[in-house]
Amino acid sequence: MSLPFPEPTDPASSRAEVFLRYLDFFRDRLVDKVTGLPADEVRRSRLPSGWTPIELLKHLRYVELRWLDWGFEGSAIAEPWADARDDRWYVAPDETVGGLVEGLHAQAERTRVIVGSHDLADIGKPGERWGGADPASLERVLFHLVQEYARHIGQLDIVVELADGRTGE
Repeated sequence: MSLPFPEPTDPASSRAEVFLRYLDFFRDRLVDKVTGLPADEVRRSRLPSGWTPIELLKHLRYVELRWLDWGFEGSAIAEPWADARDDRWYVAPDETVGGLVEGLHAQAERTRVIVGSHDLADIGKPGERWGGADPASLERVLFHLVQEYARHIGQLDIVVELADGRTGE
């Protein structure tokens, strides 16, 4: 069952809840679109840039990991860039859509824990993620994640339309 779009008029208990609803919605759309593709389209690129739907699925999970766990929380992450190889998104041949969806869901739970244990004004821990700049607030990190998901889901909309004709949310 697809999650409904988080309408601006829907009551929410906090600004953090609004961010989490949008992230949940975008993750839901990502999974629905990728799992709904024919098997031969999941690892096929339809764009000059060369990315594939399964690569996007893995990438967005790692985007959350990098910004929240590695960046904001300052957690030690062995391979924060495991979604890339040779400056391109990468999915190993033995990685599956199902396994990557499980990883995305696990990351979503981790995101909820992080957001639930902080105020939006809290500042992240200094670390490698920030490239020498001052760490951002949780609110800024969440805003960045929402725009990253929205941008990529829009790109995926085009790929899905080209692949099987589905349009819209």
